[in-house]
Order: sequence, then structure tokens, then C-alpha cells
Amino acid sequence: MAKHSWRFTVLMLLACASIALFILYHLGGSWQFAVSTRSVKLGALLLTAIAVAVSTLLFQTLTQNRILTPSIMGLDALYMLFQTALVYFLGSSTQLLASKNLNFVVTLLLMMLFSFLLYYVLFGRLSQSVFTLLLFGIILGTLFQSGASFMQMLIDPDDFLIVQGKMFASFTAVNGDVLVIATVFTVIALLYVMFIYRRLDVLQLGKDQCVNLGVSYTKMARHILLIVAILISTSTALVGPVSFLGLLVVNLSYQFFSTHRHAILLPGAILIAIIALVLGQFIVERLLTFATTLSVIINFIGGSYFIYLLVKKGRK
Repeated sequence: MAKHSWRFTVLMLLACASIALFILYHLGGSWQFAVSTRSVKLGALLLTAIAVAVSTLLFQTLTQNRILTPSIMGLDALYMLFQTALVYFLGSSTQLLASKNLNFVVTLLLMMLFSFLLYYVLFGRLSQSVFTLLLFGIILGTLFQSGASFMQMLIDPDDFLIVQGKMFASFTAVNGDVLVIATVFTVIALLYVMFIYRRLDVLQLGKDQCVNLGVSYTKMARHILLIVAILISTSTALVGPVSFLGLLVVNLSYQFFSTHRHAILLPGAILIAIIALVLGQFIVERLLTFATTLSVIINFIGGSYFIYLLVKKGRK
């Protein structure tokens, strides 16, 4: 751990500098209002960074694949299908869209119910293979995406603008009450991760090694999939989908620390995610003046990095 201390120090300093820059830059006369508004936005950024980084690292540990993200399970597609269906069937003025609190709670419950059915029913009754779940997730995600695209072609163009706003993660209009609910779910998930993080080093060795070392692979896999579902559902319902953020920060954490110990990778990935989101949002707001959204930048960089990983893996 000592040899990684300087790396943690660098990341901590960068994270603190990014947060200070985001909160204190150009406050103006009404600094109390500016600080309170930016604090809620900062809370959403921090919560998303933690949820995405932890869930992606857990998912990659379980699948033993560093180019997969939890979005492959179809949760992002389910989110878009639900938001599109609300506009298509109930109209853009429905209370489920107008009330951010209600929309967040219903979306979160729907995504967690889907995860429960997929993870527990299929994992328990069809087979013990995680890759069977991945296959079902890909198929259902494609189905959800096709259904959402079909409804988007039929709705009114004005209503489509509302749906389009849901396609990209937004940190500018987060409700404080919703943030509190999301924080509760995230903290519960993180407490469990802190309880099992030592067993994650064993889990990444594979099913056979887990059993030989006395770790119940099936039980651990179910619990991790549930934690991943809670974290991804919470972050997606809060701000929208951020597909490639987890892939980017987790692989950078692997490269920066050059270790497979989760006691180091987990906080490292979280710090890198915080720097990426907070500094990225500052650039979008102050330098680009909202000419684009943070999720577009992340998806572009993450997508390019994903291609790099595929090419690099193909050469081995």
C-alpha cells in the first residue's frame, strides 16, 4: 500500500482542486445562492462517480473481462424505453415526467425489479453461468432499444425533444430531495462492498478457485449483481445514462496503480471518476458554455478508449 501512497496523494489533490474550482470559480455577488446551487450539482457528480466506478469494477471482476460494463445488461436501454413510453402513452405533460421525485422513484423501482427478475430468476433456474445472464441482457437490451426507437419515430416532434433530453446524462437540474434518496441507496450498497471487498480478490480468480478457497461463488455472484443493479439503477435514474465512464475510469485505475487488489482499485477508480466528472462539468459550463453535454464528451473519449482496448487485446 505504501508504494501506492504517492499515487493516491496525486489523485486526492487533483480531486480536491477540481471540486474547489467547480464550487469557487467566479462566484459573483450572490455567492450564497451560487454555492448552494453548485453544491447540489456537485453532489450528483460525486454520487454518479462513486456508483459508476464501483459498479463497473465489481462487474468486470465478476465477468473477468475488462472491456465489459454493466450497461451490457440492458439497464440503460430499459431507462430509455420507460421514458419514451411515458411520453408516447401518457403525453409530455404527465405527472410522471413533470415530477422529478416521482419519476426518479418509479424509474429506480422499475430498473431494480428488472434486475431482480433477470439476476435471480434466470441465474437461479436456468444455469449458474454469468455469461448466460450477459446473453439475456444483450438480447433484452436490444429489444428495449428497438422498442424505444420505434416509439420515438411515432411521437410528436415537440415531445421527442423531451425524450431526447433523457438520452444524455444531465447534472444541471438535479433535485435535492432526489439526491438524498439516491445517496441512501448508494451508501447501503457501498457498506456491503466494504464488507466483502477482500473476497473480491478471490472472485477474480474464477469460479473454480473461489470454491477451492472456500468462497461461495454463486452467493457472491448474486450479491454482486444485485449491488451493481442498485448502483447503476440509482445513477441512471438520477442523471441519465453515462455508458463509457465506468470503462474509462476502471481501466485507467488498473493502469495507474498496476495492481489487482480491490483495496487499492476501488478508491483509485472513484477518485479518477470524480476528477473526470467534476473537471469535465467545469469545462462544459465555463469554457464551452454548454455548447455540448458532459456525457457526449465522456462517451466520445470512452468509446475511443474502448476501441483502443479492443485493438490492444486483439494483438495479444
